[in-house]
Amino acid sequence: MKRRVTKAIFPVAGLGTRFLPATKSVPKEIMTLVDRPLIQYAIDEARAAGIKDFIFVTSRGKSALEDYFDHAPDLESSLRKSGKTELLEILRNTNMESGSIAYLRQHKPLGLGHAVSCARRLVGNEPFAVILPDDVIAAEKPCLQQMVEAYQETGGSMVATMEVAPERASSYGVLDVESQDGAVVKVKGMVEKPAAGEAPSNLAVIGRYILSPDVLKNINRVEKGAGGEFQLTDAIAQEMIEGRDVFGYRFQGQRFDCGSKAGYLQAMVSFALGREDLADEFGDYLTELVAQRNASK
Repeated sequence: MKRRVTKAIFPVAGLGTRFLPATKSVPKEIMTLVDRPLIQYAIDEARAAGIKDFIFVTSRGKSALEDYFDHAPDLESSLRKSGKTELLEILRNTNMESGSIAYLRQHKPLGLGHAVSCARRLVGNEPFAVILPDDVIAAEKPCLQQMVEAYQETGGSMVATMEVAPERASSYGVLDVESQDGAVVKVKGMVEKPAAGEAPSNLAVIGRYILSPDVLKNINRVEKGAGGEFQLTDAIAQEMIEGRDVFGYRFQGQRFDCGSKAGYLQAMVSFALGREDLADEFGDYLTELVAQRNASK
């Protein structure tokens, strides 16, 4: 019987330089898709997958992120007195219970692997999840929940994966596949940001992981990889070198790269059109906008 996955690490120490000047004072993870910040989508996905302990790896300037999950007694009181019960319930869903959330500092930007290793004492000897809030995945069943269900059958370590165009493979960690069984692929190797034409497949690693605690030990042993950073994919690849299983999971859903401006805008449009209270008005606006653009050509 596989152990339950109840802990998740959220690496949120990045400076968000691609979104300057907005991120000069606002953490990237607080930027909103419609009316919810990116981090809320990640938290909601983790909760749906059964996560109980939330570990944030932060850096200087992220205090707004910590405040977001705190209770706001004055605001709650005002909403209660105004009879705005729906808004009050929405606000309450952003609160985190005392003891369920922890914040750790990554003092130097040494890569995703290093950020994850900062949480090793809180993870202990348990399997754990890693969620990158930049990767927002729209799915009927949340992506991490899909993975947790598959993990109960496979054990080992598991990464979310999706097909990418060959010319884009150099931007990702890429899987070297041994075999495939439905949505689950057995992995025999991983390459972080392979050179053009050298990717072992078109299956890229996306920002959802379920990892054995052994991966944390590997991070302390592997050398710096691509970009002069400690890469999480290198630590996961070490699992296969030592004879432990690693799987890829081809999730059902649409992934948006909200770490890029184009991906963020695409997600904004998609999520707005998925809202009953916005779809008609916003959809009409987009239709009119496209018509005007085509007419001007």
